[in-house]
Amino acid sequence: MNEFNFAREPGMKKYNNRDYVEKEPLISVIVPYYNSEKYIEQTITSILNQTFPYYEILIIDDGSTEQKSLDKLEEIQKLDKRIKVFHKKNEGLATTRDFGSGKSAETCKYLMFLDDDDLIEPTFLECAYWTLETNKEASWAYSDSVGFGTMQYTWNKYFNSEKLKKENELISEALVRKSDFYLVNGYDLKEKAVNEDWNFWLKLMAKGKFPVHMSFYGQWYRRKETGELQRATDNRKKSLEIINQTANQITKEVKAIQYPNYQYQYDLIPDTIEGMVVPELKKKEDKINLLFIVPWLITGGADLFNLQLVKKLNQEKYTITVITTETNQNVLRQYFEENENTKVYDLTSFLDHKYWIAFINYIIQKEKINVIMNSNSKFGYSILAYLKGKYPQIPIIDYVHMEEWYNRNGGYSRYSAMYGSVLDKTLVCNENSRKILIHHFGRKQDEVKTVYIGVDEKKFNPDNYDEKELKQKYLGGQTNKKIISFICRISEQKRPMLLLKIVEQLKKTRQDFKVLVVGDGNLLGRMKEETKKLGLAEDIIFLGKIQNTAEIYKISDVTINCSLKEGLALTAYESLSMNVPVVSSDVGGQKELITEDVGAIIELRQDEKEIYLEEYKEQEINSYVEAIDKILNNLNTYKQNCRKRICEHFTIDKMIENMGQILEDVKQNPNPEKIRNGQGLATNLEISKELITANLKSDEVEYAWECMEYEKKVYGRAFSAKGMNYKKELLKEKLWNIPMWRTAIKVYHKLRG
Repeated sequence: MNEFNFAREPGMKKYNNRDYVEKEPLISVIVPYYNSEKYIEQTITSILNQTFPYYEILIIDDGSTEQKSLDKLEEIQKLDKRIKVFHKKNEGLATTRDFGSGKSAETCKYLMFLDDDDLIEPTFLECAYWTLETNKEASWAYSDSVGFGTMQYTWNKYFNSEKLKKENELISEALVRKSDFYLVNGYDLKEKAVNEDWNFWLKLMAKGKFPVHMSFYGQWYRRKETGELQRATDNRKKSLEIINQTANQITKEVKAIQYPNYQYQYDLIPDTIEGMVVPELKKKEDKINLLFIVPWLITGGADLFNLQLVKKLNQEKYTITVITTETNQNVLRQYFEENENTKVYDLTSFLDHKYWIAFINYIIQKEKINVIMNSNSKFGYSILAYLKGKYPQIPIIDYVHMEEWYNRNGGYSRYSAMYGSVLDKTLVCNENSRKILIHHFGRKQDEVKTVYIGVDEKKFNPDNYDEKELKQKYLGGQTNKKIISFICRISEQKRPMLLLKIVEQLKKTRQDFKVLVVGDGNLLGRMKEETKKLGLAEDIIFLGKIQNTAEIYKISDVTINCSLKEGLALTAYESLSMNVPVVSSDVGGQKELITEDVGAIIELRQDEKEIYLEEYKEQEINSYVEAIDKILNNLNTYKQNCRKRICEHFTIDKMIENMGQILEDVKQNPNPEKIRNGQGLATNLEISKELITANLKSDEVEYAWECMEYEKKVYGRAFSAKGMNYKKELLKEKLWNIPMWRTAIKVYHKLRG
């Protein structure tokens, strides 16, 4: 699931975009066209699907000679009144783009150049518009891109002006500030197919102009055996002559604004951006317009729960805007966007922290948001008091997956308790977490509800998979040995080194098993080294990340969960759904799912705050060994109960039904007490804004480190000495922040009155 899906091309179908009040266009999308009827409709549809409606589409026909191509333009022009078609004699791409700019409406501040076979993602124009409005000195905005067609690849390069003088790492699609376009006289080339877009970027850089690099895949560049790129390659000598002449005019390094960006001075955050146009819906819709704030879109259990929720909520009843707040590659983003009622904005990919609140206000107003939900986002929690003060009538809920005593003495449960006065409902994934929120954190019983995550029992169905074929794939053929699987992120929380101790002890009583380790993480390398030291290399197979874990469950006899902390592990749901018993540590709500007839629960004998220690009590190790031994000796008895338990109580459809009822109830019946609290907060929103600023400042080191980690992973950029200092400061903060957090809670409650 974490691989990029090249089949999901923008513009394959027309989205039913919402009907906004008409206003003058702010963006001219200029589409040069020449005998290209094959792809033009998909290109135009990708524009018509944009979430920002105030644009015009100028199709400039560069002297097409084929009648079917001209007929296609007449057909396209009828799709939307924002589309205009102009015809001119054939002069080449550069001249055609310049011609199109001359036809741009006077109200347009920005020009977007899109070739007639390329595509843009639905949020591209909106994000580019916002990033240029908040980075006034930047001349153009572009995103990472996708190559598709005869070649398939993802393209994300760190902007380097010196390298760009010799090698073109940009593509032609970008949103350009119109005033800067004319500052350099546009493309201003009569020659055809001479890397005119590369030359144009160099012209801007020669004037000291710079871009904004947005870090999401917003543009799709079609690769063909013929085309302007191929013709420019054939015309290389003339092209390089022009490029070198322009490049020589760049006398100093040009630095781009590149997201994620941590260079922010923490002055007071604005509510709105002056001059920013907010689209307005023509009529009120009787829908639940949900704003869903999450940290990221990755392959963890919480994220897969979020994905199932977003995908399965009734599209006729919901519109969903997902906002992510922490730096990540967001490998699940495409899957969240599969439904046309869902739009995703990664704030870290196109905006400075300073403007996040302004953008969220914009989204609430534009999308007529009537329910707000936050899950696992620290920033999301920090803005809830502000949002309730700004919009007292909008109900707010949160979903807490687990409490973490090693993380600020409670983790997200503590955040939830802090903001309980503005939360209509808090949802948790198990009864144990519910009891902790009520009895430890003092939440009201009727405001906390358990909604089990559930599992897609249709996907995780053992009848869908061929065991013999999968054993060949993963084990090299049939085997008489029992298969024990450990499927998780290989990190401290999952205690992978404890697993090795369990395997070492189990080997003393039986040798008829193999262990499959599935996943990766920061401890994977050490785990492999320790496996060799303990002489377990023949007993453990490391498979890395597996896209379809159901295949692993199919060949497994038992799965092991050694976690120090869980809410209620998705792998436990999946394993039981595939008829595989589970042995798990007694953490979170694991025993609510794993009863003695489908597995075993092992008493946790390690303090959560000792998460980095790798010293395990012999009694705990032996308890795992005894449980595994018992299950392997009575497999048939256990297996007949596993899937039945899931189908009767824990399916994804039951979860969606429960979540849907809760969302509809809070929309129809917002809590009057929370409304009054919001009205009280409304009297001084500046305090809430200052608290948000303080929260951002306290997380500065962590965010800077996350940005550096992103650059390291995506661009291969090495840590600087400054980066290593950030890392040291962050570790120090994690060790000493619990007393600071308690102080922050007292301050918050005092301000809240």
